[in-house]
Amino acid sequence: MKKSLSTSLSMLVLLGASLAVAVPQVQAQTTTKKTTKKAAKKPAAKAAPTEVDDGEDEGTPDVKTSVSIDYKCELGNSLTIYTNAEDDKHIALRWGKALHRLSRVPTTTGANRFENRKYGLLWIGIPSKGILLDSKTGHQLANECKSAAQEAMPAPAPVDPAHSL
Repeated sequence: MKKSLSTSLSMLVLLGASLAVAVPQVQAQTTTKKTTKKAAKKPAAKAAPTEVDDGEDEGTPDVKTSVSIDYKCELGNSLTIYTNAEDDKHIALRWGKALHRLSRVPTTTGANRFENRKYGLLWIGIPSKGILLDSKTGHQLANECKSAAQEAMPAPAPVDPAHSL
């Protein structure tokens, strides 16, 4: 009995010693994992999404051989669009004193959409008007922009709600 009691006591001492060593290791692993997770999250939160810059938005477009169309917009704004018959994938847009090159963006609606991602300019042209947006801030720069040809078009007749069915 004495031998089994001393053996049991020795086992308890060894078990206690191994637990004393194991618990700090588990705590260290848990702390390391938490620190690693936090460290991994911080750079991801600070990293901004990068856009592919193909250089199309760079430089001043050559408008010497282009056809220009002047647009008058609401609130007294105006802009000029330069098109080239050989290049239907790009336009040049004069907004204020700056001339920007915009690239065509495909649409499913049939609207003409051109964008310059570097400067955040977005031109949307439909048969009755055009609109210039700042895609970086989400604001309208010019709305109800119409060329002389668009201003000459008759306005669509109002629909009578009683006869619309």
